[in-house]
Amino acid sequence: MDQRALHAFFAPRTVAVIGASATPGKIGHSVVTNMLGAGFKGRLFPVNPKGGSIEGLTVARGVSELPGGIDLAVIAVPRDAVLPVLEELAAKGLKSAIVITSGFREVGREGFDLEQKMAELAISHGIALLGPNALGMMNTALGINASFSATQPLMGDLAFCSQSGALCVAILDWARGENIGFSKFVSLGNKAVLSETHMLRYLGADPASKVILGYIENVENGEEFLRTARQVCRIKPVIMLKAGSTAAGAKAASSHTGAIAGSDKAYETAFRQSGIVRARDVESLFCLAEAFANLPLPKGPNVAIVTNSGGPGILAADACEKTRLHMARLSPETIQRLQALLPSYAAVYNPVDIIGDANAERFRKALEIVLDDPMVHAVLLLLTPTAMVEIEATATAVVHLARRSEKPVVACLMGHTHVYDGKRILRQAGLPCYAFPEPAMRSIEAMYTYALWKQKPVPVYESPPRDREAAGRVIEEALQRGQSEIVEFQGRDVLSAYNLPTPRTVLARSSDEAVRAAEEMNGPVALKIASPQISHKTDVHGVALHLIGEAAVRQAFWDITTSSQRLRPDAYIAGCLVQEMAPRDAQEVICGFKRDEQFGPLLMFGLGGIHVEILKDVAFHLNPLSRDDAFGMIRSIRSYMLLKGVRGTPCANLNALADVLLALSALAQDFPQVYEAEFNPVLVNFERALVADMRMTLRA
Repeated sequence: MDQRALHAFFAPRTVAVIGASATPGKIGHSVVTNMLGAGFKGRLFPVNPKGGSIEGLTVARGVSELPGGIDLAVIAVPRDAVLPVLEELAAKGLKSAIVITSGFREVGREGFDLEQKMAELAISHGIALLGPNALGMMNTALGINASFSATQPLMGDLAFCSQSGALCVAILDWARGENIGFSKFVSLGNKAVLSETHMLRYLGADPASKVILGYIENVENGEEFLRTARQVCRIKPVIMLKAGSTAAGAKAASSHTGAIAGSDKAYETAFRQSGIVRARDVESLFCLAEAFANLPLPKGPNVAIVTNSGGPGILAADACEKTRLHMARLSPETIQRLQALLPSYAAVYNPVDIIGDANAERFRKALEIVLDDPMVHAVLLLLTPTAMVEIEATATAVVHLARRSEKPVVACLMGHTHVYDGKRILRQAGLPCYAFPEPAMRSIEAMYTYALWKQKPVPVYESPPRDREAAGRVIEEALQRGQSEIVEFQGRDVLSAYNLPTPRTVLARSSDEAVRAAEEMNGPVALKIASPQISHKTDVHGVALHLIGEAAVRQAFWDITTSSQRLRPDAYIAGCLVQEMAPRDAQEVICGFKRDEQFGPLLMFGLGGIHVEILKDVAFHLNPLSRDDAFGMIRSIRSYMLLKGVRGTPCANLNALADVLLALSALAQDFPQVYEAEFNPVLVNFERALVADMRMTLRA
């Protein structure tokens, strides 16, 4: 999208309202009155076949009466008239448009086709098109309210874009009551052309917007969104509320906008990798926004709590321990200064309890002393409304200290009625104020996590050596045979092409061949069923382990092939794979990926067995993957210390594991035909990592 078209969209000098109405209560009337009420300084052209005047403005009877090169057209006509109107406007050099009209892809096939034609027309003419099914757009700095909202937003430094128009209406009303202002406010609607990615790119460079907020139900082009988000988050915070994170929510999201909600795990991973801060609900979205917009980022994880009540202080300490933050250990000098200030029965260790009779001056001095401690990176001030506390004076003192401090000061005023005026003072100063310690601590954690992300170096991606042609032949031949899966005995050439080491393996087509292979391996072996139709071998009792001697191998071959043929009579049985057993000190891990519809390959790593199946102890990462990312995946699982070595067991070869993950990442990048792949188990000890089994799911 041409940035000049987006500039015309956000900063138009000429605006036409197609479908303007003189009747109060109609959308076309609301758009005109909102533009006038916002103080628009440019030229406003209402358009209605009846002509006449609206709010003192002369009404054009059609698009033909408008001047050429209109910057922004707001279209609020019946659905079937939208495309003809847009065609007329495009012919006259329209630069941007907002389609408020609904009834497009969110209602079915006919609406979907109309929306596609509208998008194609807009793209071919370079028109920045918002919607359809959109509330509109607001730019408070330029007096623009091109929407049918009932509320004029306050001016501020938060930019907000939402996929839900109804949510926009509710947020505007709530934000005005909370004295929260906006720089830009955009309802995306169905995102036929303009999407959250375009908004991120524009708002990232917008000097009027300190923080970007968003409500999303799905992302149209996940990989482009990720690239853009990574760039923007280096400049300013981006906070997103993702809906459709449950099965019920995902279904609702699809019916609401005609979009398919992606895997919540993929969104969680995408946000973490790109630096986006994820809010869990609307209230925390704006609490986080205020914190990021008005407080410095913490330079470390150490938090101090200053409170006039012991119980809430303990709750805050508990909340801290549930995050990646730490309770700060106050220096001896800080403790001495607090002892000199506070009554002898006060608690001078963290949490600092300054006792229920504390006045505003005691709060101020205690907060000042704690902020001076070099080991404290953030402070949570926790106030309960005792009879002696001076709430307004204390709030004023907090504002004063927070504004001049290089450390974030987060306030939690517990209660409602008695602390109302204190909260008002904090909110008017733009500072977040919480009713309870848990969300306050989570906000500090979010700021610290974002600060850590900004310090991370830009990833360096390496290209592992591989033979794409050899792997491609295996995959294409399987597709030509109509296969939807490639299983281990077929996929060994793929593993070889990606230089992935495997245990010594031989395909035995008879029990005699199995015995000879086992004898050559000179040790305990495993037998596995070899069939292109059987990927889950244990389902057909198709695996036997730790086999020693001719009799055991021969019996296992007969048992496996007989059982597999009986349970899967449709399957072609090629024989059994004879495979050397892993060293006794080897651990099982699983590596895999699944191609997410929005973001592409989602890589997965975890320890095998119950760690994955029962405990769900797995790490995820979206492609591409750097070596640092691979080590990060390995370290992030809860059972990582088992790989590091415990009770005398040697550390697993983590470099070899990282090589497996990098090869898997390259495979996912090289072959879009591979929808899903799994290396399970990968056997790793202190020497090497061996891919003992694999399968891939294909799609044309």
